[in-house]
Amino acid sequence: MNESNVNNDTRHVAVIGGGAAGMMAAISAAENGARVTLIERNSFCGKKLRITGKGRCNVTNDCDTREFLLHVPTNPRFLYSALSCFSTEDTVSFFEGAGVPLKVERGRRVFPQSDKAAHIANAMTSRLSELGVKTVTGRVDGLIMDGGAVRGCRAGDLTVEADAVIIATGGVSYPGTGSDGDGHRLAKSAGHSVTPLVPSLVPLTSKSKICPSLQGLSLKNVSLKVTDTVSGKTVYEDFGEMMFTHFGMTGPMILSASAHLSEMAAGRYEAHINLKPALDERTLDARILSDFAKYSNKDFANALGDLLPSKLIPVAIGLSGIDPRKKVNSVTREERAALCGVIRDLRVRIDGFRPIAEAIVTKGGVDVREIDPKTMSSRLCEGLYFAGEVIDVDAYTGGYNLQIAFSTGALAGQSAAWGN
Repeated sequence: MNESNVNNDTRHVAVIGGGAAGMMAAISAAENGARVTLIERNSFCGKKLRITGKGRCNVTNDCDTREFLLHVPTNPRFLYSALSCFSTEDTVSFFEGAGVPLKVERGRRVFPQSDKAAHIANAMTSRLSELGVKTVTGRVDGLIMDGGAVRGCRAGDLTVEADAVIIATGGVSYPGTGSDGDGHRLAKSAGHSVTPLVPSLVPLTSKSKICPSLQGLSLKNVSLKVTDTVSGKTVYEDFGEMMFTHFGMTGPMILSASAHLSEMAAGRYEAHINLKPALDERTLDARILSDFAKYSNKDFANALGDLLPSKLIPVAIGLSGIDPRKKVNSVTREERAALCGVIRDLRVRIDGFRPIAEAIVTKGGVDVREIDPKTMSSRLCEGLYFAGEVIDVDAYTGGYNLQIAFSTGALAGQSAAWGN
């Protein structure tokens, strides 16, 4: 079966991948006058988008471009033109204009008021239909090349001839949604380089015995500091929520921290958790003394229930070195200082990342030096464009990665439609 550009006056753009970046690229190309064919390997578009943010979908962040780029650790300058083309404000306007009211939460994270990611995905698929974008189901297995230029793509027995092809297939995280590296393979076939692919925004593993003993314990309003044991430097600090698991740690702060651990090796990094960040050492000691007075005739092990979650009590006791059967009225100042030290600096060795399939985003991708940041076009192959996570750009949590998908998609679609 062959699909060609039957109208020679209208540019035909083929978009590979129906995720956030691909749908926005198709919308942008169609809005700029192109005839668009969107090829998605799943039976419907936006599969990953519908589960992002635990089904709530953090669509963007309510900040300006300068601040936005501070949250992009990998190749932030590359994104300046894309964000100028389609900003965080444009994202808000797009979805609210499509009938999806949004709200701003802590950290200026923007969500649909309904807390339903499906409403975001449905708004995009509805816009595709309004614009007459043709969506076909298939897995693209090759590009059609002619003299150093891309002239279309093949998906099984389907051949799509096009003036421009946009690769927007995502990274290699969440492979069950279709992001399993197809885009990188296609890019390589056109002569592009792909930087090493590693997980980012991913849970962390630890061989510490603390983690399995605290499995399932969620901590709120704690502070986290991650240090590099080689350089002695602090590589990440945050305040918020985290959770212990049988393999290590996860939760918002841990996922964000993972994006900063570029030289991962077993034991290279260490997490320092302050369980009572609102209390300085003197105030915490006074709090402990108050609890000891309340439970003056009890064993040390039975006097910490007001201070710590039950799962943490045996861990804190073990690390403090205090006899759990010792009466609290016999606990010395030095022993209280040891307990304070554990509470203010619970240390957990970090040994690695969970598998990349569990990562929210992929760090690495098509080398940005081979892509024109002003158009998202290939510097190596005429007619080829890139958008979204397939490119070597990634950001921290907070809506930044989806905004990158929307911005690069919008710019790639516009450029492909104009022939830039």
